[in-house]
Amino acid sequence: MTATPATADYQVKFETLNLGGLDYRIRSLLDKQQYSDPDGSAERAGISSAAWPLFGLVWPSSRILAGAMQDFAIEGKRILEIGCGLGLASMVMRLRGADITASDCHPLAAAFLAENLRLNQMAPIPFQTGNWSDHDPELGEFDVIIGSDVLYERDQPGILSSFIERHSNPEVEVIIVDPDRGNRAKFNRSMADLGYAHSEQRVAGQQTLGEPYKGRILNYRRGEHQKKQ
Repeated sequence: MTATPATADYQVKFETLNLGGLDYRIRSLLDKQQYSDPDGSAERAGISSAAWPLFGLVWPSSRILAGAMQDFAIEGKRILEIGCGLGLASMVMRLRGADITASDCHPLAAAFLAENLRLNQMAPIPFQTGNWSDHDPELGEFDVIIGSDVLYERDQPGILSSFIERHSNPEVEVIIVDPDRGNRAKFNRSMADLGYAHSEQRVAGQQTLGEPYKGRILNYRRGEHQKKQ
């Protein structure tokens, strides 16, 4: 275990993840007990001490999303990963040459992503601070929006669907990996009200520790993409 930078009061670990036959060297937080907010930036962003470490862990849903992005059609598409955390899916897509932007509201997400890109000798990925409640016209609009485990609080379906609407092109595809946290139905209704067609598939597979993953890949389409359902 390592604390980095030298003045940080949180600990990290290094692990190697195999995704699609390729090894990714990942720096993550040591565990869910980590916390460091010396300047109050996380508190100002609305991140509680309990939620603070969640961005910096490798979650099963993030691995499922990264796996799904290994053969996703990327040509000519501007893509946004929301709640990117450590940015596994963004890294997979960047390695494939995708026009990918990563976003997260955590004040350390950009630094962790940059370090993981460095560890894997990869080119930088554009990063934007993404608070779903804020209006950020500089972020722009996207052809594809992806995310994993982003429906973990009751008020998030409405806030997230509005954020997606603000940053979606007229023709758009949205892919969300959800570990059945219980807010899916409300999110489906919010997206339907905004004109998105919806489909989903249950994920059948094993994680590296041998535990079955329980969750779904949610797909939302609008515009010409709706005809491809």
